[in-house]
Amino acid sequence: MVGTVQRRRLLGLAAGLTSALALTGVSACGGSSPLSKDVTLHLVAADYGDPKTDNSSLAYWNEMVHDFEQQNPHIKVDVQVLPWTDVDDKVAAMVKAGNPPDIAQMGSYATYAAKGQLYSADQLFTVSEQADFIPSLAQAGSVNRTQYGLPWASSSRMFFYNKSLFKHAGILHAPKTWDDLAADAKLLKDDGVKVPYGLPLGTEESQAESLMWMLGADGGITDSVGNYTFDSTENIDAFTWLKKNLVDAKLVGSKDPATTDRQVIFNDFLSGDAAMINGHPTLLAQARAHGIDVGVAPLPGKDGTDPNTLGVADWAMAFKQNGNLDADRKLLQFVYQTKNTVKFLDEYGLLPVTTSASQVMQGEKRDADLVQFLNLLPDAVFYPVDKTSWTAVSDRMKKVIGSAVHDDPKTVLSQLQNYAENQDGEGLTSVPQ
Repeated sequence: MVGTVQRRRLLGLAAGLTSALALTGVSACGGSSPLSKDVTLHLVAADYGDPKTDNSSLAYWNEMVHDFEQQNPHIKVDVQVLPWTDVDDKVAAMVKAGNPPDIAQMGSYATYAAKGQLYSADQLFTVSEQADFIPSLAQAGSVNRTQYGLPWASSSRMFFYNKSLFKHAGILHAPKTWDDLAADAKLLKDDGVKVPYGLPLGTEESQAESLMWMLGADGGITDSVGNYTFDSTENIDAFTWLKKNLVDAKLVGSKDPATTDRQVIFNDFLSGDAAMINGHPTLLAQARAHGIDVGVAPLPGKDGTDPNTLGVADWAMAFKQNGNLDADRKLLQFVYQTKNTVKFLDEYGLLPVTTSASQVMQGEKRDADLVQFLNLLPDAVFYPVDKTSWTAVSDRMKKVIGSAVHDDPKTVLSQLQNYAENQDGEGLTSVPQ
């Protein structure tokens, strides 16, 4: 269950190399020759499951590892599944203690890459396998043009609205501009809707909501060369508009948006209390399961439909310390086979990270709802996860960005800019050779 460490060691069964290659589809040039000695890999993974439905990721990994060990009798895999709230800190503690896992699947990779602790993608995959990663994700996983972060799952963001509430308020279509959104929110409020627009700027994921509004004004967290730009004119304009036209106008419901977490707003949408929010693919399936007549549209922008959206990726990485490159390579090549990745993505309503998986999912009827999110990925804007300072900056952003809709936005964003620049100056910016 989520909130507890789940661990299981699975024993391998004998299988010949020829049958292993036939079953896995891994080419000999991909490092599929037998190992000269037995190896046990420690794999740490994040749990994507919902405790309410008891669908822990441990079940996926148990089955995956069982199949892998049948085909690779010299490799055992010790799987440890941790809740998202713990996984990054737990792995950091393992690394600090000098006992890193062989492979970790979690939220950030840049600090480890910058310290030279990770194998690069070209050491772990064949040229064709590495080229299969969606380019925007491969770029987001790279430091100094070398890929160390292996995208594991992705999502993009779109604008969600309750069609029933819109119809009752006399609104015919989704807003395309911020002014449209404010006008619709006023109509919804006058019609008795509790939360015309759900604005989650609490600590759970305010960096996501903030970045979507920044992008709508042609701003962002960093510029084209990676410098932080929190206090840009565009970002200040975005929060000034939010403060004046939604928050001060009392169009965001009775909760304080500066302290309201994303899940609270999602729950409001699922209960029919919130009419408009920014959401991800998993929420779409949840809304339909709750009987919400949900509409999905591109994000509204300051002057029109926003051509950019937020892209989010989770990462896998392979640590060097234990020297198990050959075994790491075999396991990762197996895990990233299309049939295996699609199985995971379908289970949790996530988007693919490879072109081959994308093509499969685009052709599946059960994944029809995901295609509109998938089409946004190539041009999506990702967090600056390649910066070693991002973990600290993101944490500070979550804590303070909400105050920009109550206090002077320029002051709040300038203070965040100063913090980010200081963190950037202290961080590592290159990978030891």
